[in-house]
Amino acid sequence: MWFHLLSLALWAALVQTDENSSQCLVHADGDIIIGMLTSAHTTVDNLLDRVRPSEFTCSNFDLLPFVRMLAAIYTIDSINDSGFLPGVRLGYPVCDPCADATKALHCVEHLLSTNGSLSVLDDYSEFRPKVKIILGERYSLLTIPVARLLSVYLFPQISTTASAVVLSDLLEFPSFFRVIPSDVHQTMALAQLISHFGWNWVGLVSMNDDYGRGVHQSFLKNVMEAGVCVAYEEVIPHYLDHEQSELRIKQVAKQIRDSPEAQVVMVILRPELVKMLFEEMIRTNSSRVWIASDAWSRSGVVTTMQDINKVGDILGLNFVTGTIDGFTDYLQKLTVRPGVKNDLIKEYNQLYSDCGPDSSEDCSKPSADHLVKNVDLPVVYGERVVVWSIAHALRELLGCNEAFCPGETDFPPYKLIEKIHKVNFTLDGERKFFDKNGDFEDGYDVVMLVPDGEIRQAKVFGRFALPQEKVVITEKNITWTLTLNSTLPVSQCTPSCPNGTFKKVSNISCCYSCISCAEGTYSDSYDQDDCYMCPNGTWSLRGWSKCEPRTKKYLQWSEALPVATLVGVGLGLLLLITAFVCFTIHRHSLIIRSANYLMSCFMMVGLAVSFGSVILFMDEPSIHHCRTQQMMYALGFTLCVSCILVKAFRTFLAFMAFDPIRRDRLNKLYKPVIIMVLATSVQGFICLYWLIFDTPHVDPTPPSNQSMEHILQCSEGSKVCFVVMHSYVALLAFICFLLAFKGRRVPQDFNETGVIIFSMLIHLFVWLCFIPIYMTKNESRPIVQASAILVSNYGIIFCLFVPKGYGAIRGRHMTEEMRARLRKFSQTRNHASMDGLITEDSETDTISHRSVSFKLPILRSLESLESGFGAVSTSLASTSSQSTSPSAEDPFLNLSTTDSVFVIGVSKGPTVLDRLGMAVQQRQRRQSI
Repeated sequence: MWFHLLSLALWAALVQTDENSSQCLVHADGDIIIGMLTSAHTTVDNLLDRVRPSEFTCSNFDLLPFVRMLAAIYTIDSINDSGFLPGVRLGYPVCDPCADATKALHCVEHLLSTNGSLSVLDDYSEFRPKVKIILGERYSLLTIPVARLLSVYLFPQISTTASAVVLSDLLEFPSFFRVIPSDVHQTMALAQLISHFGWNWVGLVSMNDDYGRGVHQSFLKNVMEAGVCVAYEEVIPHYLDHEQSELRIKQVAKQIRDSPEAQVVMVILRPELVKMLFEEMIRTNSSRVWIASDAWSRSGVVTTMQDINKVGDILGLNFVTGTIDGFTDYLQKLTVRPGVKNDLIKEYNQLYSDCGPDSSEDCSKPSADHLVKNVDLPVVYGERVVVWSIAHALRELLGCNEAFCPGETDFPPYKLIEKIHKVNFTLDGERKFFDKNGDFEDGYDVVMLVPDGEIRQAKVFGRFALPQEKVVITEKNITWTLTLNSTLPVSQCTPSCPNGTFKKVSNISCCYSCISCAEGTYSDSYDQDDCYMCPNGTWSLRGWSKCEPRTKKYLQWSEALPVATLVGVGLGLLLLITAFVCFTIHRHSLIIRSANYLMSCFMMVGLAVSFGSVILFMDEPSIHHCRTQQMMYALGFTLCVSCILVKAFRTFLAFMAFDPIRRDRLNKLYKPVIIMVLATSVQGFICLYWLIFDTPHVDPTPPSNQSMEHILQCSEGSKVCFVVMHSYVALLAFICFLLAFKGRRVPQDFNETGVIIFSMLIHLFVWLCFIPIYMTKNESRPIVQASAILVSNYGIIFCLFVPKGYGAIRGRHMTEEMRARLRKFSQTRNHASMDGLITEDSETDTISHRSVSFKLPILRSLESLESGFGAVSTSLASTSSQSTSPSAEDPFLNLSTTDSVFVIGVSKGPTVLDRLGMAVQQRQRRQSI
C-alpha cells in the first residue's frame, strides 16, 4: 500500500513537472521558489488571427531579457552557495510572456497553480502556492495587469524595469515593489535634461499602452513646468504586428521631418518600435536629437542596428547601473547546472551557433564572448539588487541566524510584503531600501549613445539624484554628431532672445518675439520674461544688457572746442594788452587823440571782462559759474558798446546836425562819461533784477532717455531777462549803427563812422545767427554763446583798435597821407555854397574860382567839440593874412581839428578870404564875450 501511495505521488509530481515544462522554459527546484517572468521572445505570432484559446507561439529571441534572466539565476546561485539563508535553498521557474500582457497573465496563473489548478477562494490568507514571489516583468505594459491580478492574493511582485507611475499607487497595487524610481521622477529628469541644453521646442512620440500613456502625460506636465513646449504629439500602436504599425511609423517619421524647428524628439517606445522608426528615418536620410526613455536607452536592439550612426545624437536616462562580480566569466562559460532545466540556453545555442533542432550535442556553440560583446552588461545590475532584496526579506521573515533559519518555508506569500517594506541593507557600498510606495530612490544615470565603430555604446555623462531631483552633467565636452563643428544643436520655436531683450509670448509660450528692453531697463540673460529696472544712479539705452552710470558732459579743458575757445580768449586779451600799450605810448598823437584815448580805455576794460566771461563757460558748471558768466558778458560788453555810442553820437553832432536850433539842443546831451555810465547802469539794473527773481543756475532738466550723457550746462533762469539783456545790447548797437550811418560820407581817415558801422553789423549779424542756433541746439548752447561773444569782441578789436594802433605806430608818415587824402576830398567839394555864411557878389568881387567851405553848423560843432574835449586846434584866424597873397600855391589855407573832425576852408581871391576871416573873427569875439 505504501508503495502504491508513493507511486501515485511520484506520478502527480511528474504530471506537475510536465505542466510546468510546457510554460516554464527554465526551472530549478528549491525550498522557496522565486518565480520569474522574462520576455526572452518579443513577439507572439499571429496574435491578431487568434480565434481559439490555443497555445501561444513566440518568436524573435531577445538577448537582453535572456541575460537579465541569467543575471538573476547567477545571483540566486550565489546566495545559495554563500549560505546567506542557512539550510534554505532558493529555486526558480522562468516563464516567457513574449512581451504580451495576455500571455503574461497565463504565466502567472501557471506559477500560482497547485497541481495544475488555481482555486478560487473567498479568503486567501492560507493560500500557499509553491512560488512565494514573482520577479518581473520587464515592461510596464505586462507588469500592470499582472500586478492587478496579484493584488487579489496580496502576492508580492518585484520588478527591475517597470517604471509606470501608476504602479506607485498602493491602493491599486498593494503588493508591488520595484528597485527603480517611478516614471514621475524620470519625466522630471527628462524635462530638466532638455531644459539644461536650452531646448524648448520638442516632438513627442509614445505608444498607446499603459506605460506609454502614463509617461506621455507625466512628461507633458513636467516639460510645461520646465518651460518646454511640445511641437507635436504622436502615438504608435504598441503591438509590433499591428496592421497599422508600419503605416503609423511612416506618418510619424513624416511629421518629424516636417517640423524642422523641433530638432529634439522625445521617444517613449519599446526598442523594437524605436528600431522601426529609425529605419524609416535612415531611409529618408533624416536625423534628429533623440531623447530616450529608460525602456530603450541602452537596448542592444537599437545600439546594434544597421546604420545606427546615421540617425543623429541619442541621449536619455537609464537606471543606476553597476557591475556583478564574476558574471562575465559565468557568461563566457555558460552551462546548465545538474538538475536544472534551461531550454532558453539551448535555444540560444541553436540560434547563434547555426545548430538546428536535430543537431547533435557536440555541434559548435556561440563564441564565449558573444553575450559579453552584444549585451550592455551594466544594465542587468538591477537583477542582482532585486534578488538580494528578496533574500534579505526572507532572512528576516524566516528569522535566520548564522546557523539555520527556523521559520516556516511554506508561508503564505502576503507575509513577505511587510518584510520587503522594511528591507534596508548595503550592497556594493550603497544603501538599498524601499520608500513608502515600494519604490527605490536610486535616481538615474544620464547616458549618451556614442558611436563605436558601426554600433553605439552607452556613455554615462551625468546623474539625476534623488531626493535632490536635479540633473547634474559631469561631462563637459560632449561631441554632437548632428551639427557641424560639434556645436550644440538648437531646438526652439523661435531663436533665443539675447541679452538686452525680453520675450513677448504669442499663443504658444515657447513661440515668441524678442523685444528690446526699453531705456532704463535691462536683461542680462537669454530668454528673460521681462526686463529689470536699472538701479538708482545708473541708466541703460534701448536693448542694453546692463546699466551704467551716466557720463557727465560739459566743456572740459582737454576737449578740442574748449581749447580752441581758450586760445581765442588768450589771443584777444593779448591784442587788448597790445592795443592798450600802443594807445598809452601814442596817446598825444593825432590818431589816438582822434580815437579818444579815455573812451578807448573803457572799451578795452569792457572787452576784457567780456573775454573773461568766456572762460567761465568751461569746466563743470555751478550756480556761481552760471551767474557770473552772464553778468560779466552783459556788463562788460554793454560798457564797450556804450563807449562806441559816445563816439557815434559825437560824429553825429559834428557832421550831421544841420539845423542850428536842433544842434544846440542835442549838443547839451553830449556828456560822454554820463552817457557811458547811464547806458551801462541800465544793463546793471536788468542783471540785478535777473539775479533776484530768477537767477541763472545749473540746468536741472533730466537727461534724455536716449542718451547716456548727462549734459551739465547753465540754464538762463528767466528767459525774459535773458532776452531783455541781449536785446538791450542789440539796441545800443543798433543806435550806434544809425548814428554812424548818418556820417558815412565823411572820409574814414577823419572819423570812425565806417568801422563803427562794420563792427556793429558784425555784432548784430552774429547774434541774429545765435538766436536760432541757441534755441535749437540745446546741448551746444554754452559753446555757441561763447563763440558769439568771441566773434563780437574780435569784430570790435579789428575794427576800432587794430587800425588806430597801426596808424599810431606809423606816426608822422600816416598823418601826411591823411592830409593828402584830405586835399583830394576838398577839391571834390568845389561846387558847395556858403548858404548864409559866405556869399558870392559878382558885382563887387572878381573871383576866378568859386570859394568852398563847410557850412556854419559845422563851425558851431567845432565850438561844442572844443568845449567837450578841449582838443580843437583852430587856426582860422590866420587865414586872412595867408589869403592876401594871391600867389599862394597850397589851396589848403586852414585845417582845424576836433578829435576826428576836420574843417577846411578853401578859396582863391581876396574878397572871399576876407569874408571868411571876418566871420571867424566875429565868432571868436562872441566866444570871448
